[in-house]
Amino acid sequence: MEPSELRRAVEAGRATASEAGLRVDDAVVVHNSDRVALRLVPCGVLARVAPLGHLADSEFEVEVARRPADVDAPVAELEPRVEPRAHVRDAFAISLWTYYGPAEPEIAPADYADALLRHHAALRRVELDAPHVTDRVAVALGEVNDREESPELPESDRELLSGTLGGLSAAISVEKGGDQLLHGEPHPGNLLNMRKGPLFVDLATCCRGPVEFDLAHAPEEVGKHCTGADHGLIHRCRALGWAMFSAWRWRRDDHMPDRDRWRAEGLHRVRAALDRCGPV
Repeated sequence: MEPSELRRAVEAGRATASEAGLRVDDAVVVHNSDRVALRLVPCGVLARVAPLGHLADSEFEVEVARRPADVDAPVAELEPRVEPRAHVRDAFAISLWTYYGPAEPEIAPADYADALLRHHAALRRVELDAPHVTDRVAVALGEVNDREESPELPESDRELLSGTLGGLSAAISVEKGGDQLLHGEPHPGNLLNMRKGPLFVDLATCCRGPVEFDLAHAPEEVGKHCTGADHGLIHRCRALGWAMFSAWRWRRDDHMPDRDRWRAEGLHRVRAALDRCGPV
């Protein structure tokens, strides 16, 4: 978020927690992107603050967090002292979570794989109406194909992203028999390596699809510890994931910090991933 919007988001997060009866003397920005994560002290709460246009995503994330918690999934917990819902204040959607403190050093691939496998096992016990991976891809494809929504995207790169999103989405939707509920984006930034065990965060991307789609977001070594994974499908899903990431970065209203660098990096990652899985 830009500085002026960030100040308003911080105040909205603080005020929401205070109104819920929590003591808030200070708010520390933990992460600033299209959404902001705030550490509220001394109450020990993490506030996730998003523009009101993301209210549906915030409500969905809260609902997703409630379900896996019931089946002992390794996920971050909502703040138990506050009603589990998305709050609305000053054009922002705010959800309140347990703050877990600094994470341990980088997680070993085998431990990462174990956490993801346990998460998938728990999600198979959850009944939740979630979109399919291909539904999310369709939204990204719409952004790419709409020149008014992505006016700065060069035509050659538009063709690359359109072909990748359309071709690979069709390829992974041919057989849906093995699909299940997924995290959606379990990359290292969404896994806290805590002393009591790894915990997944940022659950708004929950969707249905092949487990290889989740594995494609993890470091490559993680997939080698998952017996039965289709490594060719992981490569295709990795290319698809980077194409989706790139589609979001080229949106006219994208507010990710350092967006220009990530636009270039995303396209580079798409090409590198496609080289590993052959032509779309």
